[in-house]
Amino acid sequence: MPAVLGDHMVVQRRLPVHVWGKAAAGEAVSATFRDDTRSTTADSIGLWSLYLKPGEAGGPFELTIRGENTLTLRDILVGDVWVASGQSNMEFGMKNVMNAGVELAAANRPRIRLFHVKNKVADHPLDDLAAWPWEAATPESVKDFSAVAYFFGRDLEDILDVPIGLIDSSWGGTPADAWTSLRALSADAALMPVFAEWARMTDDLAVTKVRREQELEKWRRASEEAKAKGTTEPGFPWRSNDSGEWAPAALYNAMIAPLTPFPIRGAIWYQGESNASKERAPLYAHLFETMIEDWRRAWGVGDFPFLFVQLANFKTGPDSHWPDLREAQRETLALANTGMAVTIDIGNPTDIHPKNKQEVGRRLALAAGAIAYGEQLEYSGPMFWQATPEGSALRVSFTHAASGLVARGGALKGFAVAGPDGKFVNGDAQIDGATVLVSASGVSSPMYVRYGWSDDPGCNLYNGDGLPASPFQSSK
Repeated sequence: MPAVLGDHMVVQRRLPVHVWGKAAAGEAVSATFRDDTRSTTADSIGLWSLYLKPGEAGGPFELTIRGENTLTLRDILVGDVWVASGQSNMEFGMKNVMNAGVELAAANRPRIRLFHVKNKVADHPLDDLAAWPWEAATPESVKDFSAVAYFFGRDLEDILDVPIGLIDSSWGGTPADAWTSLRALSADAALMPVFAEWARMTDDLAVTKVRREQELEKWRRASEEAKAKGTTEPGFPWRSNDSGEWAPAALYNAMIAPLTPFPIRGAIWYQGESNASKERAPLYAHLFETMIEDWRRAWGVGDFPFLFVQLANFKTGPDSHWPDLREAQRETLALANTGMAVTIDIGNPTDIHPKNKQEVGRRLALAAGAIAYGEQLEYSGPMFWQATPEGSALRVSFTHAASGLVARGGALKGFAVAGPDGKFVNGDAQIDGATVLVSASGVSSPMYVRYGWSDDPGCNLYNGDGLPASPFQSSK
């Protein structure tokens, strides 16, 4: 049996229950779950697959698989399964969050089940993965689990009152191209820069590895000396691509492909920092859309909800491309069944890993409530719709503004306008109903507007539901 099928798992309600594995060639195999039994025969290389009838939420149940031997999986719940993926802000563990002691103490959630995939790379899609076994959420089991995923699952369980399965498959410091299949990347000529950038990274790999080994040896000696003296050991000198995790498709092959036979309700994603360089950011909108569609094809359960986190505020430096990356994320909302949690107000300017993951999870859960479950609720802050010239000003209209617009903490700020020359000037902005009127001294005929356009912008526009507006630019 593959690692994802095990005791304590959650299987997706209202979808056929997929059971698969390996046996002797020609071996008769049957599976029984909730009084439904199906049978098959392993093929010539010993692979077999069965689908049992779908059912509503409930449990616990047992799943029995019979061949020449019998396997019984116990304490199985039926509910909703969500995959959580991305880089370090998704990987960020519960033990490091704001108010961690309080949150961990309250983390006894027997109907939330956790499956944590181990970091691994591969040059082709694998049929199984390395992972810790499924387990119920407890103060101990959630410590190193994705905080964003846990808080998302906690809020979903409260909303839906059904079991929630969370699959954490994330790796810090990794680009989106590593999470996309080679088939999808190579099928699109517009994505050839992915391979060009990988070629650039690997041109000097032999020399890089020698230098890296020297650096690690220096770190090992310093660590041993610190232990001997009883002093603080130096931190591990992390470098990207230490394990080949930046290779195109390397993480899709090892950490996503083996999950795709397991039916899910949707996915949440927190990533983008590693694609925010000047070489990678211009390609991100197209790459990200390709990745989402790639995953949906691979799972084969329709255009499942794909919810993601827009990059938070963070001081990255004068050559920052974070605004472009955020804009690429916003553009991805053109895909069906996508939602974005805006976090421009809850980052930490000096820490790329902000600790308020509770609010990130809550905003993702709001998006899930509306997009995945049809709840009548506001799930997004104001999103740019259009900018209309009005004398020497631009009137900016938004979606997700039915509850009105609000400037928090004083006068509205964060807007800039540009004329035909495309040179942006900080503007004066005023809320007028569900719109914002923006003008700037020296720009008599504004054509373009942008908001929150810097790595750590000072911007304060919200809707009446308390959700922040997304940064945007009306034209590039």
